[in-house]
Amino acid sequence: MLRKLRVTYQGIAGAYSHLACYGYFGKNIDCIGTETFEDAMQKVEDGEADFALIPIENKTAGRVDEFYGLIPQMKLQIVGEHYQKIEHYLLGVEGSTIDSIKYAYSHPQGLAQCRENLKELNIKPVAQFDTAGSAKEVSRLKDKSIGAVASSLASEIYGLKVLKANIQDQKDNFTRFIVLSNKKEIDIADDKEYITSIIFKVKNIPSALHKAIGGFAENRVNILKIESYIPLGRLRESRFHIDVDGATNSQAVRNSIEELQHYVNKFKILGTYEKNRFV
Repeated sequence: MLRKLRVTYQGIAGAYSHLACYGYFGKNIDCIGTETFEDAMQKVEDGEADFALIPIENKTAGRVDEFYGLIPQMKLQIVGEHYQKIEHYLLGVEGSTIDSIKYAYSHPQGLAQCRENLKELNIKPVAQFDTAGSAKEVSRLKDKSIGAVASSLASEIYGLKVLKANIQDQKDNFTRFIVLSNKKEIDIADDKEYITSIIFKVKNIPSALHKAIGGFAENRVNILKIESYIPLGRLRESRFHIDVDGATNSQAVRNSIEELQHYVNKFKILGTYEKNRFV
C-alpha cells in the first residue's frame, strides 16, 4: 500500500491553508498543521513531509510579508502554485440562529473582508488569532450568541452549523499559495505553460534594476510580477522577486537570466513550475 503524501501548512485544522492543501492535492493526503511558516518548511527540509503549502499573497490583503523574510534562507524549491478561493462562512453552535449571534470571532483580515455584511446583520466583530482557532473556540464555548467567521472545512471539523454562507463583501477574493519541495527539478512538458520565480539583489550602480530586467524585454520574456522586499534583520538590503513567463529550459529565459546576472550581486532561481489556470 502506497504511503499518503504528507503536506504541511501553517495553522490548525480547518484553516484556509488546510483547505488549500485539499484543493491542490485532493483529500487523500496527510495534512500537518504547524505553528509558523518556518516550521512548515523545516519539516519538508528534514524529510518529515513531502510538500509545504505557503500563502504568499491575497487579492484584498496584499502579499504575506512573513514568507518574504524567509526567502534568503530557504533551501526548498517552488514546484507549484495554487489559487484558493476564500469563502467565509458564519458558523454557530447547534441551536443558534443568525438572530441569536451578537459577536463574531475571527482573524482581523477575515473580519475586515466581511465588515459590511456583519454590520448589516448587527453582529459585532471580535478579533482573534486565526479563523480556524475561532471556530474551535466557539465550539468549546457553546454560546448561542457567539459565532465564528471561518471556512466550510472548519464547520465540519468543529461540529458547527452554517448560519450563512459566503458572507465576504467581495465575492471573488482568493489567496495565491506556492507549493514547496526538496525536489530540485520538474519534468517540463511542451504543451504546458510555466512560471519561473527569481530573487536577486542589484549592484550599487546607476540604473542597475533597469539594466538587470532589461534583458527580459530584449528577449521578449514577459515579467508577470516584480516586488521588492527586505530580508529579516537586514533593513538596508532591498532585494527583488520576479515571476516570469516560461521555464528555465527556454532559450529566451536562459538568455534573460544570463543578462540579469551582470547587474546583480546575489541571485537565486526559486523554481520553475506549471502556471495555475485559475486566473
